[in-house]
Amino acid sequence: MEYGASVFAMILDWKVLLFLPLGVSAGAIIGAIPGLTITMAISVLLPFTLFLDPLPGLVLIFGIAKGGLFGGSISAILLNVPGTPAAACTMIDGYPLSRKGRALEALDTALFASFIGDFISVLALVLLAGALAQLSLSFGPVELFALIVFSLTVIAAISTSGLLKGITGGALGLLAGTVGLDLVYASERFTFGSPNLFDGIAFMPLLVGLFALPDILLYYFGPRQERSGPGRAPEGGHKRLSMKDFRMVLPTILKGSGIGVLLGAIPGIGGTASTFVSYAEARRTAPDGDDFGKGALSGVAAAESANSGTGASTLIPLLALGIPGDIVGAMLLGAFYFHGLAPGPMLFANNMNFVHALYITLFVSSAILFGVGRYGTRYIQRIVEVPRDVMFPVVIVLTVIGSFAISNSVFDIWVMFVAGLVGIGFRILQIPAAAFLIGFVLSPLLENNMQRVLIIGRGDYTAFFQSWLALVFYAATLLAVFGRILLPAIRARRDQAGGVATNEL
Repeated sequence: MEYGASVFAMILDWKVLLFLPLGVSAGAIIGAIPGLTITMAISVLLPFTLFLDPLPGLVLIFGIAKGGLFGGSISAILLNVPGTPAAACTMIDGYPLSRKGRALEALDTALFASFIGDFISVLALVLLAGALAQLSLSFGPVELFALIVFSLTVIAAISTSGLLKGITGGALGLLAGTVGLDLVYASERFTFGSPNLFDGIAFMPLLVGLFALPDILLYYFGPRQERSGPGRAPEGGHKRLSMKDFRMVLPTILKGSGIGVLLGAIPGIGGTASTFVSYAEARRTAPDGDDFGKGALSGVAAAESANSGTGASTLIPLLALGIPGDIVGAMLLGAFYFHGLAPGPMLFANNMNFVHALYITLFVSSAILFGVGRYGTRYIQRIVEVPRDVMFPVVIVLTVIGSFAISNSVFDIWVMFVAGLVGIGFRILQIPAAAFLIGFVLSPLLENNMQRVLIIGRGDYTAFFQSWLALVFYAATLLAVFGRILLPAIRARRDQAGGVATNEL
């Protein structure tokens, strides 16, 4: 009885009741505005959440991420400009529907797909995270080291920039994470004698600079044509999605949600890849598959259900193992640590009331998402057309305030600006910033477990291989690397052989 009272006391806190709908609404707006990204919004607002209690601060971030997954579809359907990378697949059929005067039907389809996909994703999180955390209690330093190596390798291997650049990003993140005093011997590393770096590179300023500043700086100093606004949405019809059409797209939504949950739970895959897998499957099986690319409701349903299906499922490895599955997960991992909470099995053992309160708020946020999408889209459409020349100066001011406010340090502001320049360098060199960030946040955990293994094994490196589960992770790591190298080569050779056969005919 007391346990249930403590859970509901956390949920009914006025700050939770305020920031949960505020986060979902803000996420939908930000996701719908081309040029503003969810990672940018979270990186700017995350420093301010550190002054809140853990649950209100985290639900604000969760709400922004959740609302942003749906918000990206609004500009994709109305303006042919995806608000988020994952919404690029929604745009393929959403904008043709809008041009045909069926914009409201497309938006309704995106909303129902997002709501159902998100609900199924949260349900999967509730059912699987606890069980996975219980299993991970048997993990020792050897297994944890192997698991982190596997996670980093998978994230690097599936990077769209290529295996080498993905590994480079992750390795640079691991290196940046070693700045400061050694965890065991307290020796200085890469501090250059500066006391400001004794505790390492500050996470929040690095995060803000890496993900918020590059878009703004490139907007102002990039090619002039990139500064043009997104334009206005075409005038569409006012017909809502019919029950007949909803029944037609429902199987596609359920299938896409399942694909999103499955792929989202695998670290590194994320929403973009899931949407295209779901879209390809729907094109093969949907009743209106022949209309794909020309304005098919099932195309919108497939993309949005898979996109939202990854929303909570990416939290499964984060909450259960302390391993972030994507950029947002890496940001949330830092937020958990700042609030004195360590994701992983100990979170379930020591803070189960917090976990249950978080689960309930995630379910509530699904209902809020439906309400925002159902009744707020017409107003969000107007906000989408606000010029970026008005929004970006406000964002810059917030980045400076947020970076300074954490430690009241001007040095952190300089860290933010240097990280912004590094982020631009990553863009130019096509090094994935996500791999860098995940490497950075996992660096202390990787190093800590490596030193524990060496201490237990008294310097014997064979200690890293004295666990069958660790060997499984190492084998999976090698499989991921060689798969990334061999599969494109095999595919290229097959295509070349097919071309030769065609020419012979």
